[in-house]
Amino acid sequence: MRPFRFAAVLRSAGSGRAWADGARRLEDAGFDALLVPDHLGGPRLAPVAALTAAACATTRLRVGTLDLLSDGRLEFGVGTGWMAHDYHRAGLPLDPPGTRVDRLAEAIDVLKGLWRGGPFGYRGAHYRLDGLQQEPTPVQRPGPRLLLGGGGPRMLRLAAREADVVNLTTRTLPDGSGPDPADGGPDAFRRKVEVLREAAGDRFGDLELGTSVLAVGADRAPAAWSAADPAAQHDTPQVLPGDPAAITEHLLRWRADLGLSYFVLHHETDLPAFTPAVTTLAGR
Repeated sequence: MRPFRFAAVLRSAGSGRAWADGARRLEDAGFDALLVPDHLGGPRLAPVAALTAAACATTRLRVGTLDLLSDGRLEFGVGTGWMAHDYHRAGLPLDPPGTRVDRLAEAIDVLKGLWRGGPFGYRGAHYRLDGLQQEPTPVQRPGPRLLLGGGGPRMLRLAAREADVVNLTTRTLPDGSGPDPADGGPDAFRRKVEVLREAAGDRFGDLELGTSVLAVGADRAPAAWSAADPAAQHDTPQVLPGDPAAITEHLLRWRADLGLSYFVLHHETDLPAFTPAVTTLAGR
């Protein structure tokens, strides 16, 4: 079994010192990565600036961008952009899901081509490059670890083909209004793993499987800014009830049962309840 890895999504802090202190606390507790969401609006810090500061404040903690400036600690997470609210705020059209998945597949081709170094050309339906050379190239070779989130079959199949890390998520509605209410519960979650396994074939063993943890400890309502609903994911790896010992047992169960070893804490307010399990299991 793969060793456990843990990440936490952080969004904001009252000062640069507070942000750096928060990053160091994650590192000291055994978290492997700090991630920052890139949705529009707030309150949240701009991802590139926030992750640069986190990388400068730590020595081991991986971050969600910035491979060169973090000495090769980049985990590159990318998606189709599902939230309609982001498009409306930016004055952009929300294309159908199939178009967005096709565009993401081309973008991954482009990124991997540029990461290899040297002039790179590409001709696709969405992107065209003519001998573009991007420098500096990443420290990690042949490129940063690619993290893709997937809830629907097309995204899962793309992740099976291209990703290093797959974050299993709830499928979203085509209109970008939120999660699909028909895609909740343990049976739906297990089907995602099977879709991924079938699509990946011999590559399945190379994939690191994970998910976002939406609720820890006592049941509670989701945060006002979050589209994710813990109530719909009862008895899945996204909801970890109980005290720290019980949470630790849940994590061990889901790794043994489904092969999940990478858990991303979604709500910063759950850090006190989740951190003891991280400290116990990190790297084991």
